[in-house]
Amino acid sequence: MSGPVSTLHATQVGYGRPDGRWVLFATVLGTGMAFLDATVVNIALPHIGADFHAGAASLQWIVNGYTLSLAALILLGGSLGDRFGRRRTFVVGVAWFAVASLLCGVAPDVGLLIVARVLQGVGGALLAPGSLAIIEASFRPEDRARAIGAWSGLGGVAGAIGPFLGGWLVQAASWRLVFLINVPVAVVVCLAALRRVPESRNPDAARRLDLVGVVTAAAGLAGLTYGFTAWPERGGSNPMVLAALAVGVAGLVGFVFAERHAREPMLPLEIFRSRAFTAANLVTFAVYAALAGVLFLVVLNLQVVANYSALAAGVSLLPITILMLLLSARAGALSQRIGPRIPMTLGPIVSACALLLFSRIGAGAVYVRDVLPAVVIQGLGMALTVAPLTATALGSAEERHAGVASGVNNAVARAAGLLSIAILPLAAGLGGGSLTVAADLGPMYHQAMLICAGLLLAGAVLAFLFVPNRLPSAAEAEPQPEAAHTYCAISGTPLQPHALGDSVPVRADADD
Repeated sequence: MSGPVSTLHATQVGYGRPDGRWVLFATVLGTGMAFLDATVVNIALPHIGADFHAGAASLQWIVNGYTLSLAALILLGGSLGDRFGRRRTFVVGVAWFAVASLLCGVAPDVGLLIVARVLQGVGGALLAPGSLAIIEASFRPEDRARAIGAWSGLGGVAGAIGPFLGGWLVQAASWRLVFLINVPVAVVVCLAALRRVPESRNPDAARRLDLVGVVTAAAGLAGLTYGFTAWPERGGSNPMVLAALAVGVAGLVGFVFAERHAREPMLPLEIFRSRAFTAANLVTFAVYAALAGVLFLVVLNLQVVANYSALAAGVSLLPITILMLLLSARAGALSQRIGPRIPMTLGPIVSACALLLFSRIGAGAVYVRDVLPAVVIQGLGMALTVAPLTATALGSAEERHAGVASGVNNAVARAAGLLSIAILPLAAGLGGGSLTVAADLGPMYHQAMLICAGLLLAGAVLAFLFVPNRLPSAAEAEPQPEAAHTYCAISGTPLQPHALGDSVPVRADADD
């Protein structure tokens, strides 16, 4: 394998040039494919449930199988890219994702579909962290801000198109096309990345992978998810449920112990010495747990209870994405001027008001009268919340932990969504009912929206009490215009490059 190139600019690409366009094309298309599957699948759930006669727990696992492996492995995916090459890890992740998508599309039963979704999450964890890191390493320093802004904007467009495309595929053809369409897209991404994207890695990356941390984190999340998902059907005293919950608690405790004693931990616990960082992640957990419940249940409720088509349900939440795309930059600029505490307090309160409106959606709901007001208010609340929240999580960590801080915040958001979808049906009283039967889903949905509103209010209280009005370095820091371009993702907080300034590009034609 060729060593690092001493002349960095010799292998870096320029914004607006063909080589730069190819890098953007590959990274945007690859991550867009993965992130869309995290949300579009919700639209297909009623059809999957009908085809496989799947119960509530199986439908929860179709969503949570993907989120579980993604949340557990996303930090590892960033470490693998830093160590073995970001392009290489990205391409492996895209190819893995494509194979798993093919398995999803041809799955003969719900069990294999769930397994394939878990495998999809592994691919997502390999490709997602490297996308922005590739851009950071590949573009010339003077072009990076524009390149990241373009990546963010195009990602927002993909997020807006996704629900429409997913709903149309489900309604016009089959839910299987939601997965199968990934295969040709992945082939294009792999070819473009291998031929046009330069390789890069971090020479200072950890030489040992924290496998103990990975295993304990995965065991903890899996145990809790299985236990809470099985509880409504099996009962809280069932030995399997109790054993799973015990494994989950033991796994998370073991993860903290492992990270405290590891020589090169995946998650250095010293990062939580920052009160602002800890508070930002607590708010992240509360906000994204509520948001996951909305994305999961509102689309289901519109189809099952209100009798919307898959396409109509898919595009019903589109204004949230559009408002976040249009307003997140302004919310970030506002937070930079007045501090993050007020936006991070008011944003969840506004979203909680939206959930009170969402809770009223039932049979015969008219979109303009009953759904759109809740959607617009939710979009305004999330736009006000997410950019300051992400900036606080990143800005409150030491510069040497910038990549880790981003990965941790994203993993917290994913884990919150994972546990939310597992616990909400139980907490809202679904019992042994079905998520695809209107008489069962309707009452549970109403209670779940109220619980999610409570989570948002808890996030607002945490922000008001513990998020500082100014970050320690905010007074001295120069304004960062590129931050205003950052598009705020819905399913998880935006990932930032893992190695800010530490990337060492190598020849694009290096021996691999």
